[in-house]
Formats: sequence, structure tokens, C-alpha cells
Amino acid sequence: MDFEGKVHYPFQQRRIKSGLTDQEIAYFSEHRDEFKGVDIVEESIRQYSKERVATQLVGYMKQLSGATSLDFYKDINKDQEDPTLKYLDTEDVGFDGLELMYQSELRGRNGLKTYPVNNQSQIIGPMELTKPVKGDNLYLTINKDVQLATQNAITEHLQQIRTSNNKQERAPNAKTGYAVAMEVKTGKVVAMASMPDYDANVWQGGISAKNYEQFQFYLSNGAIREVQAPYADEKERKKHPSSLVNLGSTQKPLTILLGLNEGLITTGSTFSDPGYFEFGREGHKTRVRNAGSAANGILTPASAIAHSSNAYMAGMVGNKLYLRDGSKGLDVWDNYMKEFGLGVKTESGLPGESKGSVNYYIESKRGSAQSALIYSSFGQQGRYTALQLAQYATTLASRGTRLKPQFVDRIEDTDGNVVQGYESEVLNKIEFPKSYWQTIESGMSQVKVQGFDDFKYSFRRKTGTSEQDVGGGRVENAVFIAYAPANDPKLAVAVVVPEGGYGGWGAAPIARKIFDAYDAAVGLTDAGPAKKAAGTPAGQ
Repeated sequence: MDFEGKVHYPFQQRRIKSGLTDQEIAYFSEHRDEFKGVDIVEESIRQYSKERVATQLVGYMKQLSGATSLDFYKDINKDQEDPTLKYLDTEDVGFDGLELMYQSELRGRNGLKTYPVNNQSQIIGPMELTKPVKGDNLYLTINKDVQLATQNAITEHLQQIRTSNNKQERAPNAKTGYAVAMEVKTGKVVAMASMPDYDANVWQGGISAKNYEQFQFYLSNGAIREVQAPYADEKERKKHPSSLVNLGSTQKPLTILLGLNEGLITTGSTFSDPGYFEFGREGHKTRVRNAGSAANGILTPASAIAHSSNAYMAGMVGNKLYLRDGSKGLDVWDNYMKEFGLGVKTESGLPGESKGSVNYYIESKRGSAQSALIYSSFGQQGRYTALQLAQYATTLASRGTRLKPQFVDRIEDTDGNVVQGYESEVLNKIEFPKSYWQTIESGMSQVKVQGFDDFKYSFRRKTGTSEQDVGGGRVENAVFIAYAPANDPKLAVAVVVPEGGYGGWGAAPIARKIFDAYDAAVGLTDAGPAKKAAGTPAGQ
């Protein structure tokens, strides 16, 4: 055991065994004098809920020696002279999610044993002990009941649409789903799910090659960043969309707001929708079609949202913006997108958060500024995260207040004293005339959707079926945003199901279960949690 210091300094501790049983601890404690140099010490082990509550949001830990690939840890000990704050190579540190984001608050201080030694590094006197200091405790905004209901809703619905006999609902390749529920007035995120998930306890002691291979596509949080489709074969993986998908028709309320505010349309502007819109030079025209080439007849801005008319958006907003401003119209479009949180980070602070993928500038070079604005108008030129969609939905719900999404309700020290409380944070405000907001709200209240037949609250929503070209051809992703109650919005929900088909079928029923879970746990009105009917589970 090298007590003579031939390999290690005599004062260096070496682990002989970890995970001692209660009986072993008792034995060595009782026979301490018989085992010179043997100490029993506590080690910090992070234990995660077996219920897998928001696994990817919480994140996981690694030993510092395996975490230096992150910028946060590269020079973590540089100029640090306090030995209790110096990081040890064997120390577990946050590597992703909230574990990394709040590493400094969670860590505390290391303990220290100091020994007097001679010139041969042999201990010659009694040890001085500096006790470790525990880190602070985080209390999350995540509501466990709502979170677990969200996770279950995604898992169950994915199974349903993969095997459904209903042609409109069936989506055989829907393997993943992402959802975020965010309070409209506070910015608190009460649920964030990236499914499938995994048991984060596999990181204890280091993840095995077998576990890594099994979970590699589920380790990252697809609700905030791009995560590839879960196919082991690379060629097959390229045939399927990632977690970042086009907005599809969920774009249309913002398209109408832009058109109104830029004077391209009025609240009463009509358009005869034959099921398509054509643009381009004579003989080389490109035709933009509605879903199913549906001819909707005379439409107003509100009914264009209700009927999800691509033709209206293209002809009355996208094309008009191009005819007025040419290529500069792209910058006008881009500014509106960013004001609503699309194409910029949500400012949540989560490590690795994506700002999405803006494609309209690329399309303007590949095609034209005209095609870029027309395709953008109905949601086919920007791929964004579920968290961005939730922030966008809360901004619509609040009539223009973009809030920072937050995950920590408060931070307390080990004595229960509040170190940091919660304050909502406004990122920006968008001022539009009241009639503009009323126009999109009227349209969103009329959108046809599955799963809400017996919903007791008025709510506003927009479905999206976003088309996306991948290696295997063109796929359809299910996207859905909604907020409720309509007259006093409290919760906004965004759901994304890659290859989920129609948003009304592939994503909306998941959102309904999230609203029900929130109503049961917190309450969609100021009256508090909804009361259960006798013998009826909440939300049923």
C-alpha cells in the first residue's frame, strides 16, 4: 500500500474501496486502531430521480479530468490561491444542463487536511482539518406533476401515431418529441421534455460504452438544441429530421402582425384564395399551394389564420413585402422574427442553447429574395427549438412582452436562507395597435385541432405541418403552439414532433394533456388547481 512513499507521497490519499456497506463502515470505525492509515470518508455522489424528471434539463456530472473540453473548466484553477476553491481532477463537476449552468452555486468548498511533513514528505505531526462547506440548493420552476405528465404524454402519443389506422394521424417514423410549457406572466418554465430520455444515474462512476451507445441520441436536450434523429446508421440518420424543424403554419400569426404593422394589409384586407399563389416570370412561374390545394375563397387576415392559407400569406404579405422593399425586405422580416425570439437565443442561459437556423438569407442567394420572403411567410425558412416556440407563444399571449425563460425559482443556502429569489425578466416589448392583436387572436381561436373537444377553457392555438427536405426526401413535422385561458392567458405550450405529420394530429393532443396536468397541479385560473370530479382522474 506504499506507506513508505516510494510511488506516492505519504500524505496523498488513495481510494482502496468505494461504496462501503453499513456493516463495513461500522467495523472499520470500531477497529480504527488496528488499521493504521485507513480512513473512512464521505464522497459526494449525485443521485438522480428514478422517475427521470426533466433528465436532459437537469444535466449530468463528470470528473473534472474528463470535463476540461468545456471552456468553463479549461483554466478553472488559474490564479486560484484558495486551496478550498481549487478543483481536483477527481472531483465531479456539472457537464450539461442546470448542473453546468449552476456549477458555482452548487459546488460549495472542498475540505482540507493539512499535515506537517519533513524533507522526505513524511508526516511528522497531527493533522489540521478544514471542514468542507456545502453548496447552495436550487429549487426549480419545474412542476414535477406537470413534467411527468408531459413526458408520459409524448411517449404515449408517439406510440399511438406510429401505429394508428387513421391515415391523418398515422406517422410511422415519429420517434422523438419535444415540449415546453411556460407561464405567460412570469416566464417560469414548468415543464421541458426531450423524449425519449434516459436514467441519468448511468453517469455515476463514469458511463459505460454499452450505455453510451444505447443512449447517445438522448443525452442532449433536443428542446433547446439540435439533436439528430436516433438512427445508428449514419446514412439512415440523414434521411430523417433533427429536433430543429421549420415553424410551418405556427408562423402565420406573426406573418399577419408583420403585414398589418408594415401597412401591407389592413385588418379587413381580402384575398380570393384559389388554393395556390403563383410568382415568377411568365413561363417560369412557381406555384405555392395550400395543404391539399384547398381553395378557401375570400379570406380576411383572421380567416387566413383559421384556414391556414399559404396562398394568403404568400400573396398578401411575403410577395408584397418583396415588391415594396426588394432584398431589403429580408432585413425587415428578420427584425420582426428576432423581436419575437426567433433566430436569437431565448437568453435562458442554458449551456449549448441554439438560436435556431435561419434559412431565408440562404434562399435569397440560392433562389431569390422574392422566393425567400414568400416561403418565409408560411413558415418554411426557419428551423427553431421547442423553447424558442414556447417563448414566441408567450409573446403572442402577452401581446408583445418577450420574457426570459427561467428554470430556478430560488436558491437557498444549507441553512434555508434565500440567497437568490425569483424575478421575471422582460427582454423586449413589441407595441402594436390593439386591433392587430385582436385580428390574430380571432384567427387563432378558430383553428381546428384534435384532442380539445371537451376542454373547458377558451384557448388560442396554431397548428403547423412543416415540410422539410432531408436525405430521404420530403418529410412532414408536427408543430403546435397554444395558450390558455384566452381572456387571461396563464400558460403557453409548444410541442414539436419530427416526422409527426399534421400538427393538429401529431402534436396538439400532447399539448392538451399538458394543459390538463397544469390545471390539476397549479390551476389555469386564479382560483387554483382544478377540482377533480368524483371518481374521475384530474384532466380526464
